[in-house]
Amino acid sequence: MVSLYQSEAKIQSRSVTGWFAGWRWALVWATQLVFYGLPWLEWGGRQAVLFDLGARRFYIFGLVLYPQDFIYLSGLLILSAFSLFLFTAVAGRLWCGFACPQTVYTEIFMWVERRFEGDRQARIKLDAAPWSTGKLLRRGGKQLVWIGIGLWTGFTFVAYFTPAHQLFAGAMALTLGPWEWFWSLFYGFATYGNAGYMREQVCKYMCPYARFQSAMFDRDTLIISYDTARGEPRGSRARGVAPASVGKGDCINCTLCVQVCPTGIDIRDGLQYECIGCTACIDVCNGVMDKMGYPRGLIRYATQNGMQGGWSAARMWKRVFRPRVLIYSGVLLAIAVAFVASLAMRAPFRADVVRDRGALARMVDDGRIENVYRIQLMNASELPQRFRIVVDGLPQAAVTIRGPVELGPTQARWVPVAVQIPPEVAQQLGAGAHPMHFRIALQDGPDAPVRAERSEKSTFVVPR
Repeated sequence: MVSLYQSEAKIQSRSVTGWFAGWRWALVWATQLVFYGLPWLEWGGRQAVLFDLGARRFYIFGLVLYPQDFIYLSGLLILSAFSLFLFTAVAGRLWCGFACPQTVYTEIFMWVERRFEGDRQARIKLDAAPWSTGKLLRRGGKQLVWIGIGLWTGFTFVAYFTPAHQLFAGAMALTLGPWEWFWSLFYGFATYGNAGYMREQVCKYMCPYARFQSAMFDRDTLIISYDTARGEPRGSRARGVAPASVGKGDCINCTLCVQVCPTGIDIRDGLQYECIGCTACIDVCNGVMDKMGYPRGLIRYATQNGMQGGWSAARMWKRVFRPRVLIYSGVLLAIAVAFVASLAMRAPFRADVVRDRGALARMVDDGRIENVYRIQLMNASELPQRFRIVVDGLPQAAVTIRGPVELGPTQARWVPVAVQIPPEVAQQLGAGAHPMHFRIALQDGPDAPVRAERSEKSTFVVPR
C-alpha cells in the first residue's frame, strides 16, 4: 500500500559563517530596514509611502498616483519579471537565496530558534528529550518571539494602507476596523507559519519558481556546483594528509554541506530543483578546506560547461555575456528607460470629460445652442493648482464656468462646464455631433505662463 501523503523528517540545519553568509545577512538587514522603516518615514508632512485605498491615492515619496496610473504598476511588474529572468540566466536562483521574503524571514526565525534552543545537534537532542521545565521555557520563549515578529510584520504590512501612527494608536486602543484586524492577523499568521514551520516546504512544493526555473537555465548559467573530478572518491583522513597519498579526492565526506542546507539536499548529487542558491554549502566547505589545508572551491559557483571542460573562472565569466543575457539586458534597459522617462514627463494633473446625460443639447437665450459637460480634474501633485479651460475646433464657442477652477493638493473635483455657440454657427454646422477639444491649461494666473496642458476629445451636439 502506497500512501499519497508522506510526512518528512524535520530539517535541522546547522549555522554557518562565511563570505556568502555575510552577504545574506546584509540583505536581510537592508530589506527589513526598508520594509519596517518606510511606514514611519515622514515626507512633506505625511507618510512617505502610503496606499490610501479609501481616497484612491497612492503616495510614493514625491509621487501622487491615481488608479488611472495603473500602467506604472504594470511597468514595475514587467521590470521585476525581466530582472528575475536576467539574474536567473546569469547566476541561477540569486533571488531565492538572498532576497526572497521566504528566505529572509526563515533566516530571522532560525536565528531566534538558535538563540533559544542552540545549534543543530542541541535542537535534535531537545526534540528527542521528554518535556521538562527547561524545554518548556525554551520552546515557549521561542514561540513568543516568533509570534511577536509575525504580528509586527502584519502590522507593518497594513501600515502601508493605513497611516502607521493612526494604526498604532488604534491598535493600542483596540479600535481598529475589521479589515485592519483581519489583514494584520492574516499576514502575521502567514509569516509565522511560513518562516517558523513550513520553511523549505514552501520553496519545494508551493513556490512556482522552483518548477519553471529550468526553462531559464542553460549550460552556461552559474550554479552552485560540486567539483566531482576533484572531490571523488570521497573518504575521511587525518588533517593535512595529501589526498593523492591515500587514493582519495579532496572531499572528506564530512556531510557538513548537507547539514547546513535549508532544504536538506546533498549538493554532491548534482543540480536539483530544491536548491535555492543560498550558498551555505560553499561557505561551510571552504571552511573545511581551510582546516584540511586544501584549496577552496570544491563547492563553488560554476557552469556545467565549465565543470565538464575544466574551464578557468575567467573563461566561464566570459560566457556570461552570451546572446540570451544580452537580449534580457537590452530589453530590461529599454523598459527601465521608458519607465523613468514616462514618470519624468508625467503631467501634474489628469482630466476626463463626460457629457451631461440630462440634456445633450438645448436652446438658450438669443437662440444660442448649449451643451453641458462635466470635467473631472485630478491634482497629481501636493501643490495647489489653478486651471484655464478653452475649446478648440468649434467656431465662436463660449465657455461658461461658475467660479475659478482651483484644486488643492491631491484634490479631485468635478467641474460643470457649459459650451455655447451662436445660432448662425449652429446652422452652418448642421444637425448632429461635431468633434471638438477641451484644452485644459495649468497656469498660476490669467497672464502667467502655461506650466502644463492637456487636450481632451469630445463632441458638440446640434439638435435638429
